[in-house]
Amino acid sequence: MLLAAGGGSRFIGSTHKLHATLQGRAVAQWSIDAVLGAGLDGVVIVTGSVTLPIEESSRDRVTIVHNTRWADGQATSVRTGVEAARALGATAVVVGLADQPFVTAEAWRAVAASTSPIAVATYGGVRGNPVRLAEPVWDLLPRDGDIGARSVMQLRPELVEEVPCQGSAADIDTLEDLARWT
Repeated sequence: MLLAAGGGSRFIGSTHKLHATLQGRAVAQWSIDAVLGAGLDGVVIVTGSVTLPIEESSRDRVTIVHNTRWADGQATSVRTGVEAARALGATAVVVGLADQPFVTAEAWRAVAASTSPIAVATYGGVRGNPVRLAEPVWDLLPRDGDIGARSVMQLRPELVEEVPCQGSAADIDTLEDLARWT
């Protein structure tokens, strides 16, 4: 599941941050390519504030769902994606963010391969995305607010496995972030 619903309010540019060009491609497309390259059973993309720039070659390989409550925070996007995954028959989801173009397909695969109720990618020992959530923890996820699974990981650390990954969970939130990677 790729979350791409937020308003990107800290990105003060001529376009939404997910549409911004990073090394010749939209920021979001880097993330889409990584999750598709992981070879997972299905890919759900949760949109909200903007239509996502998805290359034609990727469109038939993803399920796009729209979160009408995107402005209420990330929890609503996670819930929207979980419900779409449930409808597709999934028993676990691996959640990442569309504004993190340096998360690799290998990171997606490594986290997806975990059998822990919750698995979280780490980069140099620091937790990041993606995060795998097995169906038994879905009802523990927050319903509102700008938080995903972090609160569940804090409350139930015994459910969490850290998965060392290559790449980076750096995100593109500002024009300065984009300039740093261009």
